[in-house]
Amino acid sequence: MPIREIVKIGTPSLRERSRELTEAELKDPALAALVEDLLETMQAAGGVGLAAPQIGENVRAVVLDVQPNARYPHIEAAGRLVLVNPVLTPLSAAREEDWEGCLSIDNLRGRVPRWKDLAVNYRLPGGERRSMEAHGFLARAIQHECDHLDGILWVDRLEDTRSLTQLAEFQRYVLPGLMNPPAE
Repeated sequence: MPIREIVKIGTPSLRERSRELTEAELKDPALAALVEDLLETMQAAGGVGLAAPQIGENVRAVVLDVQPNARYPHIEAAGRLVLVNPVLTPLSAAREEDWEGCLSIDNLRGRVPRWKDLAVNYRLPGGERRSMEAHGFLARAIQHECDHLDGILWVDRLEDTRSLTQLAEFQRYVLPGLMNPPAE
């Protein structure tokens, strides 16, 4: 499967709501091929998640592979997920603010508030229905990717733009503290 181009902020399709896949499309081998393209593209770019709109496909499908990597060396591994037609429900009103970046917004990081705990209902390619709970970084990553399905980018959710930082400065000033938090 090919590695696809990741579209960038300013591309009109990133601001559109993606359409749900039909029952027939869930069973179509084209969906499995799209998922493979998403996974390969995400891995090649060093991401932990990628939504179909980020490769120019405005359908409600996202992939995640939450593993520590060069972009996110401080995260806890949660494994690979494929979410088609996902529906998110917060499990409580608890929210937390943490750092995010995006493959569609090069070299920028900022602190974004998100729900801490989620219930996720979704489909798999082939149509099987699934549900799960997500907590912490996994919940954050799912919300980030699913925002793409509604034409929302993480910068739209910033409450304080003073947290915006270029990637090099994030790696220099912020990441060392995330890797080695002070003792309590």
